[in-house]
Amino acid sequence: MPGALPTLYSREVDAFWKTILWQQLGAAIDMLENAMRACPDEVWSDPAETPRWAEREVVGFWYVAYHTLFFLDFYFSDAAEDFAPPPPFTLAELDPACVLPERAYSKPELLNYLDYCRAKSVAFVDALTEEKAREARRILSFEGSAAELVVQQLRHVQHHTAQLNLLLRQKTGSAPSWVRKAQSAGMSTHG
Repeated sequence: MPGALPTLYSREVDAFWKTILWQQLGAAIDMLENAMRACPDEVWSDPAETPRWAEREVVGFWYVAYHTLFFLDFYFSDAAEDFAPPPPFTLAELDPACVLPERAYSKPELLNYLDYCRAKSVAFVDALTEEKAREARRILSFEGSAAELVVQQLRHVQHHTAQLNLLLRQKTGSAPSWVRKAQSAGMSTHG
């Protein structure tokens, strides 16, 4: 039925899919926040308590949280070449030589960064239209649509949150619970 196609891409459908994307990305961000808040100070910056990957030295729980937030911020930016994280964070995370930050970031600093990244994520998802969702994006190793970028970032956040929760369970005997949907709606009510 030829007349059905425009209805399929109506504002209602856009709002439906944007809500689903946000509820799941937001839940992953909420789970990261819960892991960060649950981390005791003695585990936060203990380099012996961090998963090792890539060429990075083992640097602490804080670094996995920072890495996750940095790339959430980076990938949801308009242009990679104009990207600058908010202070006190630097672009060292993009250095191919795997340069580490000059110091361990504190839990309050990273929780503030998480709030910043949550707001940026909400804005990115909320701005998606049918056209923007299909828009090609090529940033570092990512190549795909803007909608796929949202799903990829959801997976990245959840991947590292799982590492942090495993570490918490091993070191403290418990980890935060699963979050089914984002705690806040976050999205605007218009389509």
